[in-house]
Amino acid sequence: MKAIVDCNSFYCSCERLFKPKLEKRPVVVLSNNDGCIVSRSDEAKAVGVEMAGPYFQARHLIEKHDVAVFSSNYNLYGDLSMRVMDTLRAIAGTDKVEVYSVDEAFVDLPEMPFDQLEQAAREMKEIVEQWTGISVSIGVAPTKTLAKLANHIAKKNKNITGCISILATQHQQREALQHTRLNNIWGIGRANAAKLFNMGITSGWELATMREEWAHANLGGVVGVRLIKELRGELAVDTKKELVEKRMIATTRMFGSPVNNIEDIKEAVATYTSRAAEKLRRQYSAAKVVSVFIVGKGQDHLLDWREDSISDHATLPVATSITQELIKPALELVEHLYQPGNIYKKAGVMLSGLVPDDSVQGNLFDTTDRNTQRQLMSMMDNINFSQRDDILKFASSGTTRDWKMRQELRSGRYTTRWNELFEVK
Repeated sequence: MKAIVDCNSFYCSCERLFKPKLEKRPVVVLSNNDGCIVSRSDEAKAVGVEMAGPYFQARHLIEKHDVAVFSSNYNLYGDLSMRVMDTLRAIAGTDKVEVYSVDEAFVDLPEMPFDQLEQAAREMKEIVEQWTGISVSIGVAPTKTLAKLANHIAKKNKNITGCISILATQHQQREALQHTRLNNIWGIGRANAAKLFNMGITSGWELATMREEWAHANLGGVVGVRLIKELRGELAVDTKKELVEKRMIATTRMFGSPVNNIEDIKEAVATYTSRAAEKLRRQYSAAKVVSVFIVGKGQDHLLDWREDSISDHATLPVATSITQELIKPALELVEHLYQPGNIYKKAGVMLSGLVPDDSVQGNLFDTTDRNTQRQLMSMMDNINFSQRDDILKFASSGTTRDWKMRQELRSGRYTTRWNELFEVK
């Protein structure tokens, strides 16, 4: 059996963890630069606050219903997410947990009678909530797709389900699928849902009864066949091992306010490159390719940045993890991409062509003392990790950083900063 453990309104739950007075009060968390609403508590949903809506449009509802508002606090959310996932690993075993997102994980459950599954899920829920303080919903079924459906049911009817839903038997699965519209099925996107509606297929059960040959022809080949099998209770997507080493590393951010000065963009790109280089060294890799993109203010922020930006890349003579060797080509790319008079709202850096740092192929004309440089990078990483907030940085990253992302309503980073530890009075 597969279980999916999903944190309830995760960002809001993180904020409430250190502010118990918010327990029954509506809470929302905003996106980068305090632009849109990206997380809502159940109470905020009840008063009509819309997901992904602009903050300024919801301000009248927020003020009317005394909704607590927070800027995104990724340091806090990331740390609490790690605690939830580590708790699940302690319960089920490291090889039985697949982290699906910052607030979701699939868990392989041991074989047990169907009538014991709900108790096992409830015990898991109680342990996670007791150890971390984060409330969760759990869906259990034979496949990942059905487990996601079970979790959807558990969260939709919390007062009835107690945040636990089990779809173990064929009868339970059929009844759930018959009452589920296609747009609530994991793996059915908006385009495919519209396409299937036009074919007269409206429920999950109707889709599950289609032949595999039809799914191959109409739902993307092998992917569609797997979906049909999963809906029938046949395991087609197994637990994946955690990807320890990334094949590409990226750091992207919105500017705090639109910029038109190339020096500001250079500072931002140098800062993002430094952060990506830290991630690179953390997995003992070196990068062969540096890519930079910048996004203009007049472009639609809802579009995929890859379709909405100008970008370029540089191939290095020798793969490296040395920050200054990555910053130099990144800044040269900014000079190439920047167009005077344009206003920009976002930039990003990607490192690719990754290879193990201890097996970098040498270059006859490369005279850099890389051992000394690696020692310098290791020292900087250790100091920055212990002191936080980039206490050591390259001059090209700037000092004032007026372009930094706005977080005017951010709460304390209670679990990752000594000077922001939560105080009990």
